[in-house]
Amino acid sequence: MSGGNALGADHLGACEVLLGAGWEPEWLVGASIGAVTAAILAGSKPSDRLDRLKSFWKLAEQADVAPMFTIPEPFRARYNNEHALAALIFGRPGLFGRRLPGELSLLPGMPSDRSIMDHRPMARTLDALIDFDRLNHGDTRVSFVTIDLEAGEEVWFDNRETRFTSEHLLACTALAPLFPPVEIEGRLLCDAGLANNLPFDRVFRDTPTANQLCIAVDLFSASHVRPDSLDQTVAHVQDLAVAMQARRSANGVSRARDLLRKHDPDSPSSILAHLAYRPPGTQRALKALDFSARSLGERTQQEAEDMGRMLQRNREAPRDQPFCYLGAE
Repeated sequence: MSGGNALGADHLGACEVLLGAGWEPEWLVGASIGAVTAAILAGSKPSDRLDRLKSFWKLAEQADVAPMFTIPEPFRARYNNEHALAALIFGRPGLFGRRLPGELSLLPGMPSDRSIMDHRPMARTLDALIDFDRLNHGDTRVSFVTIDLEAGEEVWFDNRETRFTSEHLLACTALAPLFPPVEIEGRLLCDAGLANNLPFDRVFRDTPTANQLCIAVDLFSASHVRPDSLDQTVAHVQDLAVAMQARRSANGVSRARDLLRKHDPDSPSSILAHLAYRPPGTQRALKALDFSARSLGERTQQEAEDMGRMLQRNREAPRDQPFCYLGAE
């Protein structure tokens, strides 16, 4: 599961369909808000998983005072951006808030600072929602990726090797310069979104011993309609900068699996089901900070519909190829 801040409500829709259909993940891999989703799922009893995830997004949502009838796209886009600006200025209770000096550190004579906002309130929220004993000792393997801000290297944490705390999740979601980096074991860590926002490559890194199915839930898409405003152009460029990572990773996995099949004709098959969230035109440049109730609900519903279609495509996918890529339609 990928990062994307408020776009992470998309994960809830995916989980509702998968868990509702009886699917049980053997391994959850996440970056940023995807790591938070994974931790809530693996750190809850099966009967509580969806309720805990819904509680997180209920806490995150902003009151939506607009009438429920359709709003013309330009006005709705402005309405969504205003919610995002409000979150950036005032924060979200239980997730993040103002930090001092924050951006004021740019002014002459002010003390230095590393970020604009403080996301430590989220640690208290996650401590209340997640059973860390279950997360660390349960049957589901969980892996998170961060970036060492000094060395420029990926740093992975796995519950088979590390005892997770809320500090690890703060490190995963420390999107610089919005949130401050987190020091763990002497390394200054931040959000991996700019380098590996959808880290499914971790699943395919080792030589497979059995057939694999990896369902990758991406909060950004490389495909868009032609932009006709500056706001849309900025949104598309943001998406491209992140979404192209996944395309390159998928191409690399495909080449590796083809080479493995040539070397070992009996090697297992792998399927990558890649769902990329394509937001409506009303979600623009600030969509990752738009926590309005209506936007969160739309994301959840859209991903549930997309996941239902993807499961049907997976049932029809060939099982004899070294690597089968099921991309977003």
